[in-house]
Amino acid sequence: MSLADKPYIDPSEIALEGSGVQRFKDSSHAFWSGIRDAAGAPAMVLFAGMVGFGAMGKTNGMDVWFTSATSFLMFALPGQVVLLEMAITGSSVLAIALAVTLTSTRFITMTVTLFPQFHEKDRNHGLYASVHLLAMTAWAISMREFQTIEAKHRLSYFIGLGLLCWLISVPGTILGYYLAGMVPPAITLGLVFINPLFFLLTFTEVKVWINRIAIGLGFVLGPFFFILDRDTSLLTTGLVAGTAAYLFDRKVLRKKAGVIG
Repeated sequence: MSLADKPYIDPSEIALEGSGVQRFKDSSHAFWSGIRDAAGAPAMVLFAGMVGFGAMGKTNGMDVWFTSATSFLMFALPGQVVLLEMAITGSSVLAIALAVTLTSTRFITMTVTLFPQFHEKDRNHGLYASVHLLAMTAWAISMREFQTIEAKHRLSYFIGLGLLCWLISVPGTILGYYLAGMVPPAITLGLVFINPLFFLLTFTEVKVWINRIAIGLGFVLGPFFFILDRDTSLLTTGLVAGTAAYLFDRKVLRKKAGVIG
């Protein structure tokens, strides 16, 4: 079936077919390419972050089973840190669940921007399992690489990429747990923040100006909102910077390009 005969046409499929580009031979090739792409800097950065989290768990009196289980079951470092901190302070289960849920709301936008880029035949119930592999690193790299990958191979690539990142999270957490006390606290905290920094640097490579505008506004507005209210500064910064970037993109950039009237 040609693209012209399809009821749904992925814009990237048009570009790839028109240019004659075929990055992967089959789904297996795409899967192992995702593994290889994750095995470099992404895996090392995520591993370092989990080492820092494991050390945090040990120094705050949590056992290794609880600490490592959060990496296996949650696989969301910011949410894991919130869970750990609130459990230490003796917060109620309901309060902890609410706080962790709020920190994980970013996955909603990550899911609705990434998963529609999969081929139509891959959008089925199997995605409920695949979504567990969605994390900042895998999302940012996929958003960048999907521009050069045929839609039919994107899910396989994503699974390879996300699977390796997920599988190394538990060993990293356990290693950090048993290394606790050997590493200065400042280095431990620094390891936790390596992953968000890598995500930021990766995402700036996505060639969409709205992303760069949002990141730039976040740098400018973040300190201001932190001074106003440190507890809600991150949420407020993201909301204001993201909304401003969206409006600027819609009203100025797209209008200038003739996309909208």
